[in-house]
Amino acid sequence: MIEIAEPMELEKESVSLERVPTSIFKDATEASKAVAQEIAGIIRRKNAAGKPAVLGLATGSTPKKVYAELIRMYQEGDLSFENVITFNLDEYYHIEPDAVQSYHRFMKEQLFDHVNILPENCHIPTGTLPLEKLSAFCQHYEAMIEELGGLDFQILGIGRNGHIGFNEPGSLINSRTRLMTLDITTRIDASGDFGSLAKVPRRAITMGVKAIMDAKRVVLLAFGEHKAEIIKKAIEGSVTEAVPASYLQGHVNVKFVLDEASAAELTSRKTPWLLEDVVWDKVMTKKAVTHLALSLNKPILKLTNREYNENGLSDLLANYGQAYDINIQVFQGLQHTITGWPGGKSFASDVNRPERAVPAQKRVLIFSPHPDDDIISMGGTFQRLVDQGHEVHVAYQTSGNIAVADDEALRFIDFLVDFNEKFNLENDKYGKVFEEARTFLKDKKNSEIDIPSVRYVKGLIRQGEAKATCRFVGIPTENAHFLNMPFYETGAVQKNPIGEADVQIVADIIAEIKPHQIYAAGDLADPHGTHKVCLDAIFEALARLKKEEYMNDCWVWLYRGAWAEWNIHEIEMAVPMSPTQVLQKRYGIFKHQSQKDGVVFQGSDSREFWQRAEDRNQATAELYNKLGLAEYAAIEAFVRYHY
Repeated sequence: MIEIAEPMELEKESVSLERVPTSIFKDATEASKAVAQEIAGIIRRKNAAGKPAVLGLATGSTPKKVYAELIRMYQEGDLSFENVITFNLDEYYHIEPDAVQSYHRFMKEQLFDHVNILPENCHIPTGTLPLEKLSAFCQHYEAMIEELGGLDFQILGIGRNGHIGFNEPGSLINSRTRLMTLDITTRIDASGDFGSLAKVPRRAITMGVKAIMDAKRVVLLAFGEHKAEIIKKAIEGSVTEAVPASYLQGHVNVKFVLDEASAAELTSRKTPWLLEDVVWDKVMTKKAVTHLALSLNKPILKLTNREYNENGLSDLLANYGQAYDINIQVFQGLQHTITGWPGGKSFASDVNRPERAVPAQKRVLIFSPHPDDDIISMGGTFQRLVDQGHEVHVAYQTSGNIAVADDEALRFIDFLVDFNEKFNLENDKYGKVFEEARTFLKDKKNSEIDIPSVRYVKGLIRQGEAKATCRFVGIPTENAHFLNMPFYETGAVQKNPIGEADVQIVADIIAEIKPHQIYAAGDLADPHGTHKVCLDAIFEALARLKKEEYMNDCWVWLYRGAWAEWNIHEIEMAVPMSPTQVLQKRYGIFKHQSQKDGVVFQGSDSREFWQRAEDRNQATAELYNKLGLAEYAAIEAFVRYHY
C-alpha cells in the first residue's frame, strides 16, 4: 500500500466545455457584491455622460443581496439613483400590487424604498389589467425600452426548468413581452411564497426573450445546489427552446455568475481531471476514484489500471502507481468514516475513528434551524449520542411558525378556548392573544402576513412538538433551548438579514453549554434560506469564541437537511443505522404533527419529511455498499468544519 504523496503542481492549458463566460465565487455574498459593483459602474458612467442608466431588474431570492449592496453604496454616499430608469422582467397575473407575493411590493421593499430613485422611473408590469388591455400594455412596455435606446444592463435569475423571466420552456428566441402560462415546475417552486400550490397564479406577464437578448449587457445569477443541474444544461448543453436560458449562449456580452454550489455539476468542477491536470491530493483522489467506481457500477477494490486509463485518470496512475494501491488507500479512508460511536468510543483507539475517544462523556450541542431539523436530519445520531451517555442539548434557532398551516393554528386555538371555557379558567392576557389570532385567521386575506399573535400561537405549536421529540429521544426538557432568532420573525417567507442580536444569541448558548461537539445544518440547497442564515450565525459566533479555552476541545460537525446529502467523497463521519433505528427515527419525526399530511412548504417533493429522510439515509448506505463496504439499512453523514 502507498501513501498519497504531497500534491504536485502540474502545468497544462485548461480546456472548457462552457459555452458562456462564467465566473464562480465561493458564495452568493461575494458574487452579489461583484455584480452590484458592475451595476454601480454603469450608473456612474451614464451619469457622467449626462444620460440615464436603463436597468432591467429581476425578483426572487437570487438578486436580493445585489440590491442590498446597491442600497449600502447609496446610503454611504457612493451612488445615486436619480438618473436611473428601471424595467422589471415580470409580474404575476392576476395579483394586487400590495400583495405579499407581488413583484411591485418586492421591488419597493428590496430596493426602491431605500434609494433616491424617482417613482416615475420604476416600471413593472401591471398584474391587475383587464385581459383585453394586456396586448397593448405589453407593446407599450417594449416601446418605452426601445425609446430609451434599450437596456444597458439586464440582471437575470434562472428557474429549475431553465426559464428566464417567465419565459418558460418552449418560448422562442424572438418571443415578445406577453402573458405567459406558468410551467408546473415554476408554480411548485413559487408555492412556498404563496403558502400552497393552489394559491399560485397560473399566469404571468413577462418580458420576452428578444427584449432580454437585445440588452447591451446580461448577467445571469444562480446560487445553490438546486440550480446546479439546470446551470450545466444552460452552459454546456445545446441551445434549445426546452432550456430558454441556453439562448444566452448567443449573446455577445453575457456572463453567468455562480456560487460553488450552483456550479457543482459543471465538468470543470465535477470531473476537472477530464479537462486539465489537477493536483492529486487526498481529496481529489477520493473524489475521482469514487466517481469512477460509481460510474462503472463497480466496488472500489475491483477497479483496474485499464479502467483508470480509459476514464481520464491516467495521470493519477502515473503519479501514484498501480490501481490496486490507490484503491486500497481510498477504500480504507472510506471505511474509517464509518462509526457507531458519533461521540467517540471510550477506552478504544481513535486513530482510525472520526471522533476522539476522550472525554468519554461529552457535552453535545445540536443546532436545529427549525424545530424538526434535528430529528429529520440526524435523528439516528441524536439517539445514539443520548443512549451512549453524552449530555445532549438542542438549540432550536427559529420558531418555525410560518410552516404551520392556518387550519392547524385554528384547531389549536379552539382547543385552548374551549378548554378554558369548560373549566372556567381565567387567563385574560393569553385569552385575548388567542381570540385576536382566531379572529384574524378566520378573515385572513392572501395578501396579509400573520400578525404577532398568530405567529405566537404557531410558534407554541412547534415548540410543543420539539419538546415531545426530546422526551421521545430521552433528553430532559431543560436541555431543549428555544432561541427564537429575531431575523426569522417577519411573518413572511422573506426574512430579515442576519443581525447582531442573532449572532449574540448563538454565541451565548455556546458559551453557556461549553460543548465538546457542535452539530449544525450545513445545507447549501438554498443559500438565501433559513438553514444558511442560521449557519452563518453559527460561523460568526464560532469566530468570536474561538480564542476561549473551552473551544480548544470543541469539534463542529455539519449535517444536511431533508433535501440532499453530502457527496460521498465529502463525508468524514458516517453513522450507520439498523432497521429498528430507522423506525425509531421515523416515530421521532411523527412527533411533529403540524408538519405531516400536507406541509405548508412542501416544495416540488410530494413525500413527507420522514419519507425524504429515510430515502436519503438509505441512498447513502447503498452508495457505501456499491463501493464495496458493509451493507447497512441507512447512514447519516457528516462533514467536519474547521473554524
